[in-house]
Amino acid sequence: MVGRVLEAGDDGARLVREGLSRITPWPLVALWNGLARAINRIMPKGLLGRSLLIIVVPMVILQTVVAYVFMDRHWELVTGRLSAAVVRDIAAMVDLIDRAPPGADISELLEIAGRRMNLDMELLAPEPLPPPRRRALFTLLDRTLSRQIEAQLGVPYWIDTVGQSEFVEVRLVIPKGVLRVVLDRGNAYASNSHIFIVWMVSTALVLILVSIIFIRNQIKPIQRLANAATAFGKGRPVGAFSPQGAREVRRAAHAFIEMRRRIERQMEQRTTMLAGVSHDLRTILTRFRLELALLPEDEETLALRRDVDEMEAMLEAYMAFAKSDTDEEAHEIDVEAVIAEVAERAGAAAPIPVRFSGSPLVTVKPGGFRRLVGNLVGNAVRYGRRVSLEAEHRDGWLTIRVDDDGPGIPEAERENVFKPFYRLDSARNQDTAGTGLGLAIARDIARGHGGMVRLETSPLGGLRALVRLPG
Repeated sequence: MVGRVLEAGDDGARLVREGLSRITPWPLVALWNGLARAINRIMPKGLLGRSLLIIVVPMVILQTVVAYVFMDRHWELVTGRLSAAVVRDIAAMVDLIDRAPPGADISELLEIAGRRMNLDMELLAPEPLPPPRRRALFTLLDRTLSRQIEAQLGVPYWIDTVGQSEFVEVRLVIPKGVLRVVLDRGNAYASNSHIFIVWMVSTALVLILVSIIFIRNQIKPIQRLANAATAFGKGRPVGAFSPQGAREVRRAAHAFIEMRRRIERQMEQRTTMLAGVSHDLRTILTRFRLELALLPEDEETLALRRDVDEMEAMLEAYMAFAKSDTDEEAHEIDVEAVIAEVAERAGAAAPIPVRFSGSPLVTVKPGGFRRLVGNLVGNAVRYGRRVSLEAEHRDGWLTIRVDDDGPGIPEAERENVFKPFYRLDSARNQDTAGTGLGLAIARDIARGHGGMVRLETSPLGGLRALVRLPG
């Protein structure tokens, strides 16, 4: 639903790339393509992940912008005003201490500062300020206090905001000594601002959880529809499938059900029609046989009997092609044993080597699978002297290779030979008995399993029939 940047944006990405290629040098285009491929690799591939991405990314961007604006406009502003107020109180006390007569007792002033301004003050003897302490990772308070002290007092100072987590210590060099001030961090710093972040993140997590639950419920009907379509494509029972979910998903489900009914009805009508034709022709063939039985034995009657036998074989082939394996149920079988049995029967004259790897248990339609392998092996035995058969079950796929050293089939004709009743004028002997339905039946069965059959050049010099079936 959703290539190279996003599958849903293939057309847009392609147009952007084409536009960039016209107005920008090729290194930028290559950079754009590389970036698009990198983004595509990290993008989720499932509908659930992409739907959540559509919801989560805007939410994260919105909250990031809101948090930035809050930090910039509210947190820093409030902290600046609190720091300015604290520094004003300290500046007032500095002025009072400086104006006190020499030798006067200033302990009362310091006591008033503690009681009224919540400032723990102590006048120390003149001494050098301590070395600067290591600053915190987030230095908003240091930065704000320093700016206010420089603006309002303009005296040498020392600040410690990390030594004590709940307090801030400030030392100022004044004419009568060093004024040591200890104040609550909350007096100069908007310490409750994190509550906003906590509430924002908690709300986002709740919304994301609700989104996950809601989207999963919306995607389940789509997954059920995909599973039903996959099972039907592989010729397996669909089971109890009914439309669910949103209106558009229900419409797609109803369309799938109607399509399945039409396909099943068409196949049933085709089978019924050919069965009727076969019955009528068999009646005529039986009459021919009775009439030939009453005729004297000679070359003409023998030729007629051969024609009747060939017509009967053709009828059986037509019926096999028409019926295929549509009525057969798929279940798990030992395909290695079936392949070995087919090879043993077909290799009565010359044994056929068989190699199998992987788990032999695969879910297929037994009769159709046996006919599929039998047709391909039979063709190889008919046209080649040496035949080999390999099969492997790996990564959820059953792969079968049937090789022969026969005359092969020209590459241009390899797709045509899968057409019903199509026979080659060369390569494969036209006089060989057959109806031209063997490969058509094989491909029909493979597609009924959700797989495919392809013809290639064999390492033995002839033809290779490659079969891939999901398992």
